[in-house]
Amino acid sequence: MIYAKELEVNYGEKRIVKRISMEIKPGEIVSIIGPNGSGKSTILKVLSRLLKPSGGVAYLDGYDIQHLPTKEVARKLSILSQHNNAPYDFTVKEIVSFGRAPYKKWYEITSSKDEEIIEWALEVTKLTHLANRFVNTLSGGEKQRAWIAMTLAQKTKVLLLDEPTTYLDIAHQLEIMELLYEINRKHGVTVIMVLHDLNQAARFSDRMFAIKDGKLVASGTPNEILTKEMMKKIFNIEAQILIDKSTLRPVFLPLCSINKNKYKLLKIGV
Repeated sequence: MIYAKELEVNYGEKRIVKRISMEIKPGEIVSIIGPNGSGKSTILKVLSRLLKPSGGVAYLDGYDIQHLPTKEVARKLSILSQHNNAPYDFTVKEIVSFGRAPYKKWYEITSSKDEEIIEWALEVTKLTHLANRFVNTLSGGEKQRAWIAMTLAQKTKVLLLDEPTTYLDIAHQLEIMELLYEINRKHGVTVIMVLHDLNQAARFSDRMFAIKDGKLVASGTPNEILTKEMMKKIFNIEAQILIDKSTLRPVFLPLCSINKNKYKLLKIGV
């Protein structure tokens, strides 16, 4: 479905992404993790055709995504960026209806089929009762669900998200992650997301890609990626890894940072 071959991205003279290859299979939930500035969001932009790589190719259904028409890409994948703003006088339903744009010409009005899909997207995201509310009156979690509903209205098989739980409290974070999991499992939507919260990534992902300094350091299941050795290698920290008995997924507990210059542990409260 999505395959990246030796991607490279330069910002000016600086190389941000360095010959990264990855394959995402249909129906997976995949998380991209790594330190700030490692190139995670840049990779997501290349995979969604928002950014042209300096080298390498991103394939969508076997085709170079850069050579596909914009509307065809928009019918195959949708992306939710980290920061989304709506005009103050737009309702939730109006925002969700924008997801039907890839299927319509500029002069066409909303059809009965469009209405059916919009209502479905509102129902899946549990926003039907808020359909006529102005977006700017919603809570953070409700706004995020509205944007996710818009991407669902695109009726794509792939959903890319950049930090979907940023700025949300823990209850709303879990709400969004559980919604994405439900969308994946019930509706077969492949989910690719950049996440900072390692425990969320481990709990809800089928596979994880670890990026550091623009390079792919490791890929595998959460149990293969969330290890003491990997935490040292990727984040320069000492950590304790437990196994959640209910999910059999790893749980990450940070202990202390590792000083890069002196290579000694900086322990706090120990």
